[in-house]
Amino acid sequence: MERRERRKRQWSKEEVRSLRRHLRLTQAKLAEELGTRQQTISEWETGMYRPRGASATVLSIVAERSGFAYRAREKRDESD
Repeated sequence: MERRERRKRQWSKEEVRSLRRHLRLTQAKLAEELGTRQQTISEWETGMYRPRGASATVLSIVAERSGFAYRAREKRDESD
């Protein structure tokens, strides 16, 4: 099989916090809107973990639709 290269956005803790503040949401309310836990948002904002997969994609969509100027770094990922 041929390998395809995909580009994914990688969110920093500062970018997650800035997006949440741009949206004027608490961690709890953002978590509710994203269908996750408040603790998860806190872990992203402290840098314990980073949003990945669908969460990173949803954050990017929310950012674009809300007019949030962000520079989430691109991460190269190879998969089958």
